[in-house]
Amino acid sequence: MDKKMKTVAIVLAAGQGKRMHSDVHKQYMLINDRPVIFYALKCFEESFIDEIILVVGKGEISYCREEIVEKYGFLKVSHIVEGGSERYHSVANGLKAVNGEGYVFIHDGARPFINEDILLRTYEAVKEYGACVAGMPVKDTIKIADEDNFALQTPNRKSLWQVQTPQVFTIKLAKDAYNKLLENENELKAKGIQITDDAMVVETLMKHPVKLVEGSYENIKITTPEDIDIANVFFRNGAK
Repeated sequence: MDKKMKTVAIVLAAGQGKRMHSDVHKQYMLINDRPVIFYALKCFEESFIDEIILVVGKGEISYCREEIVEKYGFLKVSHIVEGGSERYHSVANGLKAVNGEGYVFIHDGARPFINEDILLRTYEAVKEYGACVAGMPVKDTIKIADEDNFALQTPNRKSLWQVQTPQVFTIKLAKDAYNKLLENENELKAKGIQITDDAMVVETLMKHPVKLVEGSYENIKITTPEDIDIANVFFRNGAK
């Protein structure tokens, strides 16, 4: 593998997980006797990634340092920073801790089934295209609905992907895109444009194409209580 360029992972763990209906934030809930965030950090720690930036919720820096990073011996975590009110604010805060040239892997800490194969595929793609995201073709038929929840359109399933993380970019492209986003944040809000992932920032503000790369159908995001049950099944079936 070409290791001339630095590789940095930003792992996002600042979400509140309101849809979990729990007082415990989803990234700290236990799966197979470990907190959800443990698994993403473990994958990056044991991979070719050089450095990890962990982005956590307000007031959680000390907790994460002691109960996650130090407890489990994650030596590649160079910075623990506080997130913001929206996901893109958290990413922007993470990017402030990234220096130099290379590639940045932005990953949701609530996706515990990231693996080395996905990292390698996205790494090869970002070297060629400068921007890529992990994802998988959708299995279900998708309907576009109107305001009253009547079906308006059925897009061709062959052209639809469910987007996952990591979303990977050159460090310069990611920084330029997020700087531009923060500069135009109020204007975008006024137009009703909601930024839901990193690829959208790059596509919308930098007009840079983003390559879709195969992730895994197991690379789920822990969002609702049912996802905890699914994750435990994956572990019983041999997921690492």
